[in-house]
Amino acid sequence: MIIYTKSFKDLKSGRYMRKIRTTSTTPIPVTRALRKLGHDIRDARRRRRIPVTIFAERASISRMTLNKIEKGDAGVYMANYATVLFTLGMIERLADVADPIHDAVGRELEEEQLPERIRLPRSQKPPRSGEN
Repeated sequence: MIIYTKSFKDLKSGRYMRKIRTTSTTPIPVTRALRKLGHDIRDARRRRRIPVTIFAERASISRMTLNKIEKGDAGVYMANYATVLFTLGMIERLADVADPIHDAVGRELEEEQLPERIRLPRSQKPPRSGEN
């Protein structure tokens, strides 16, 4: 987050004041993904016909936080998103987000770095058939 400050003179009091403005540095694809997640959470809550007040109480969060989650606010703690998914019965899907099974790029990079041959150290080599 980038914080900008700007000084200006208040006309009523004549004093100099500072105005603070924050700008988010969240990448656009992340913002879109969070917005979609929030809308999907809202739709899942509505399909279950759970009112906001009751759902927020079940998730142990405030209605304001639930409202921010359903809008896809990037400033909400990840734990709150996880708690809401748990309340909906969807926590398993969160646990699989970065699972290596779904990480094709990571697996390709890992395969490139694997050695062609693996040799045992001399102390662990099995004895040859003619030696005791």
